Amino acid sequence: MGIYIKDILCAMPAGDGKGYSIETHSIYVNKDKIAGIDEIPVGFTMTNMIDGKNKLLIPGLINSHAHNYMTLFRNSADDLGFDDWLFKHILPLEDKLTGEDSYWGSLLAIIEMIKSGTTSFCDMHIFINETSRAVDVSGIRAVLSRGLVGDDRKDPEALRRVREAKEDMELWKGHERMTFMLAPHAPYTCGEDYLRYISEEAKTLGVGINIHLSESKKEFEDMMASKKCTPTEYVNATGLFDNRTIAAHCVQMTENDMQILAEKKVSVVSNPVSNMKLGNGFAPVPKMMNHGINVCLGTDGPASNNSLSMFHEMNHAALIHKGATLDAKAITAPQVLAMATKNGASALGLENITGEIKVGLRADLTVLDINKEHFMPRTNLLSALAYSTTGSDVDTVIVDGNVLMYKKELKTIDEEHVYYAANKIAKRLGLSR
Repeated sequence: MGIYIKDILCAMPAGDGKGYSIETHSIYVNKDKIAGIDEIPVGFTMTNMIDGKNKLLIPGLINSHAHNYMTLFRNSADDLGFDDWLFKHILPLEDKLTGEDSYWGSLLAIIEMIKSGTTSFCDMHIFINETSRAVDVSGIRAVLSRGLVGDDRKDPEALRRVREAKEDMELWKGHERMTFMLAPHAPYTCGEDYLRYISEEAKTLGVGINIHLSESKKEFEDMMASKKCTPTEYVNATGLFDNRTIAAHCVQMTENDMQILAEKKVSVVSNPVSNMKLGNGFAPVPKMMNHGINVCLGTDGPASNNSLSMFHEMNHAALIHKGATLDAKAITAPQVLAMATKNGASALGLENITGEIKVGLRADLTVLDINKEHFMPRTNLLSALAYSTTGSDVDTVIVDGNVLMYKKELKTIDEEHVYYAANKIAKRLGLSR
């Protein structure tokens, strides 16, 4: 299969290795890879041509932290503080879910992500096999991790969760678009010995770690009161950060915390909309970047964000830090694009697979229709990606060289079937009539 994308504006890595430039190129996709830029690759046979007129090509967006099954809880637990939201509403709803529910909820999330330009996501959830099925049939790329809670390695339920995670990893091992992590939920739900055990298991399996960290003021204060250390210091003492780690949120950070994350090469996933909605505040992203920490972006789950659009997240990430720091240069449009693409790829261990428009990488690409009023006049399309673009501007999405959406028409998922199933589940859960 060969896709020829003709004469299209592209967000390309700048020649100095920093930032981006907008350039016109023709892109050749052969099977699953970007095989040529402007030069026809040897043996290329075109089976599909995309006209680049009035279009902009960007690397597929990477949602580095989500809980996709929570689409089923969307708009059902709003205007609540974090503890009430989590413990009184979300966790009781999770207890009612079945694996099949998770499958349909994940497919619903994937529809939204593809339609808004996301080609890869990292998920923390409770039904790996069902989410894996959704990834498999939809054609999207994913890094999957089963949420783990427990006190220590003697806790039978805690061990069961790790065993289930390992079984599902083995079941889907070798899938071209799926990789896995272990996901200790958070410092307040995982004991020290359990975190050490998970760290040891991750090293044995050769997988990374996905954890929530310092999300709320209460989490930070409770840890200081009970352990006399910050959540970051608590986790670091267990050796967990000796693995490739992504830490979601990191809202409450001390200078020492940021130094630890930098030294351990922990990537931080900022989720600005969810953090604001739950009243948790703003992560010190500019400071973390100044410490040399790799910062990427996630939406968090649809129960705390309500949207899985990475353009929505990019816009907020570009704006809130300007207001919070009173510095209009705190986060720039090119930095936000990097957070949503190559920084996410690096965090998830996909840096040699996706994240840029580059020969040899997988063809994970998003085509935007820029023949619209909010792109006019076409003065600075990099700025437009952060400040003007919406998910509805996405025209075509390609993952692994396969067209998942063409001219806004999904090619791999029956939308109406998914909507019917999701509404039926919501009624059973008592969330709708």
